[in-house]
Amino acid sequence: MTPAITPARARFYDNPLIDGHQGGHCGDLQHDMQTLARKAPGRREALRWLALGGVAPLGFLGAATGARADVSSDAAIVFAWAETTYPDLFSPAAASQVNSSFVFRHYAGTDNYLGVGVSDKRLYAFGRDTGYQLLDLGALATWLSAATGVVAQTCSLIPEETNGPYPADGSNSVGNRVVNALTLSGIVRSDIRASIAGATGVAQGIPLTLEIELVNSSANCTTLEGYAIYAWHCTRDGLYSMYSAGVTGENYLRGVQATSSSGIATFQTIFPGCYSGRMPHVHFEVYRSLATATSSTQRIRTSQMAFPVDVCKTVYATSGYEASVQNLSRISFATDNVFGDGYSTQLASVTGSTASGYLAKLRVGVSG
Repeated sequence: MTPAITPARARFYDNPLIDGHQGGHCGDLQHDMQTLARKAPGRREALRWLALGGVAPLGFLGAATGARADVSSDAAIVFAWAETTYPDLFSPAAASQVNSSFVFRHYAGTDNYLGVGVSDKRLYAFGRDTGYQLLDLGALATWLSAATGVVAQTCSLIPEETNGPYPADGSNSVGNRVVNALTLSGIVRSDIRASIAGATGVAQGIPLTLEIELVNSSANCTTLEGYAIYAWHCTRDGLYSMYSAGVTGENYLRGVQATSSSGIATFQTIFPGCYSGRMPHVHFEVYRSLATATSSTQRIRTSQMAFPVDVCKTVYATSGYEASVQNLSRISFATDNVFGDGYSTQLASVTGSTASGYLAKLRVGVSG
């Protein structure tokens, strides 16, 4: 029997994000699905999906290659977005599985599948609403951008994370000296690429603008104006000012900004490198005001921002980031000790290029 094509189904399968490389499925996908359904030999065809490789639980990915683990992490974000946005197509929410060709989820309620090709990194649909035919929906990266854009518009409470060993927020020391950048003259600034307070170094790298939007996750995403955000990260070589050998006398790539009437704090910086053992990231702490942003004891939330892997790889192919190439190849979101338990609300939406620089946006929910 031909399945009914609901408005939600039409919206998903006719989504303009689908990039047009679908062979015979280009054009009116609603019509194509009805035609495919009439030709479908039956539910047994679903076995074709599983026959493409021996199925294993997602836990198997712990021993998988970094590339497959990265695919699974990005796929999980898109799957979760699809489940939330199109519940009549993809429900109930399901656990991811993996075989030799796909990371995928089977939605028993609708007998539909969503999967990502491990080798080609494209999103595919299969099941009742495609007439049990494999439907190429386009590049995973395109759907990931859409999914992270939706995530960025939510106001879930940002996860509390470690401030790491190099916070310079008054919580630790180097030798007998308490390290606190928050008390430096000039620390309240948007451009954090140069050192201040007598230090003269300037951090080099691909330009990056950070836009952190602060909202109240306990009050319907209400904008939080006048709060303060302290942001810091490593150099393109993976070093932290005020701590790492060779840059202990510098204090660049650290700064504080008050949130605007739109709840946004903006920082001009450089794209951080990838050092051994961690995915690329930016640390930040949230304070209720500039007046209280002088010591970590006053912070109300500490978290970290993550970046899409494909953007990192593009940046690290440029001069000055050579060490990051190998370091990134040895780590994944699945094995990272901070993001390994989930990072969907911490993944920035990134646009731009190595020539013009990048813009990274993240909506951060706190209990205001």
